[in-house]
Amino acid sequence: MITIQRLDLDDARKMIAGGQAKAREIGVPMCIAITDESGQLIAFERMEGGKVTSSTIAIDKAFTAAGAKKATHEYGAASQPGAPAYGIASAIGGRLMVVGGGLPVMVDGACVGGIGVSSGTPLQDQEVAQAGIDALLG
Repeated sequence: MITIQRLDLDDARKMIAGGQAKAREIGVPMCIAITDESGQLIAFERMEGGKVTSSTIAIDKAFTAAGAKKATHEYGAASQPGAPAYGIASAIGGRLMVVGGGLPVMVDGACVGGIGVSSGTPLQDQEVAQAGIDALLG
């Protein structure tokens, strides 16, 4: 047997609150999703004004970040023509995201979950995701 450390609902709520604070600061209402280490959704919120189309994207960014244990923007660079992961975005029914805004949540070198953010530019999404992690890990 193994023991797994994972995010819980209280952790997810802290991360969403931290992300929302950053989103308000930059003036972009966001969709924010938190998953456990296996990419299963724990919590999701669409801020008032967050894009309806961004709901699924945020969830899939968190899924990708947790499952792959890497940031979605790193997949973006690795999935370009000629790169080692070219074409990966079409894997798993198109759920793997290669656009910035999904980050793994790492604790003591282990992935304990993922955060995915969507509605802004990829850099804005990534900034809000990092704020969510910072709210949890300080």
